[in-house]
Amino acid sequence: MTLFAYIGSRTTRERQARGEGISVYRVDPKSGALDLVQVLGDLINPSFLALNRAATRLYTVHGDEESISAFGVDPANGALSFLNRQPTGGRNPVHLALDASERFIVVSNHLSSSLAVLPIDADGALQPLSQLVALQGEPGPHRKEQPFAKPHFNPFDPSGRCVLVPDKGVDRVFCLRFEGGVLTPASEAVAREGAGPRHVAFHPSQPWMYAINELDSTVTAYHWDAAGGALAPFQVLSALSDRFTGNSRASEIAVHPAGHTLYASNRGEDSIAVLSIDPTSGRLALVQTLPAGGRTPRFFTLTPDGRWMYVLNEDSDRIVLMQVAPDSGRLSETGQSWPCGSPVCMVFAQPRAQG
Repeated sequence: MTLFAYIGSRTTRERQARGEGISVYRVDPKSGALDLVQVLGDLINPSFLALNRAATRLYTVHGDEESISAFGVDPANGALSFLNRQPTGGRNPVHLALDASERFIVVSNHLSSSLAVLPIDADGALQPLSQLVALQGEPGPHRKEQPFAKPHFNPFDPSGRCVLVPDKGVDRVFCLRFEGGVLTPASEAVAREGAGPRHVAFHPSQPWMYAINELDSTVTAYHWDAAGGALAPFQVLSALSDRFTGNSRASEIAVHPAGHTLYASNRGEDSIAVLSIDPTSGRLALVQTLPAGGRTPRFFTLTPDGRWMYVLNEDSDRIVLMQVAPDSGRLSETGQSWPCGSPVCMVFAQPRAQG
């Protein structure tokens, strides 16, 4: 079955961006090579992407704007076609996630301190906003980055019943229950002052969740109580090499599908950190930091089989391929890379041919 990759890029002069829109690639699963299929242009900052399970629909937020768009996916060649666009009720939407029924999509409005819920039609088109939830809390101590609540990510937990929202502005991870298309606040976990939680990743089989903290470049490990909708932190450690003494901001986090390794990216050190996960306790240990192969690795992702990692270096316009050791999860350079203007998000799809 053919594997496609979709890459969102920043496009605006205000962001000093060089991207064209959403790029579609065919992926060679044996070598990891990318073959360009389509560039869908005339889009403003398609900066985070989400696909439905059948890989027939793709959704993107428009960073620095106030809207979200839906696209159809051609199962034969992976190409995109525009469906529609809807307002998100807030400024700078930065993340989006489909609920388990795929009848709703949740969006983080980063500069309006809110979460938006939009229903989805049977054909995949977006309906108007149905709920807007304000997030509140005491701002953190960073005068520039923490003036108010700034949600940055809103994935569903593995059960699909809760939405987790790391908030960089108020040093919290919010948990909200999701039922019948409606968000209800459930709990919140307070992070270390000035940490700036940005993204989270769940372990594939254990009740552990890990948050990457942007402002102090650390990772926090949490026990996740799905029944109670609550988080309990049990470890914090740096995602930076102890040889690095400059300024850096952490950005992305992911857990290997096998559950033995966690990865984090650092903008400033321009590295990917590799951390082992203890199979009994869930505790982390830093085992490797590898150069990202470019400047500002805002995003990275693993292929569904965990064999390859793609690092998106936003400020050097390059997608770098790394090989993942299957047993240890350690990374090694492949020497392969591809040009792409201001890349900031990448998702994979295996569309099923119709008929």
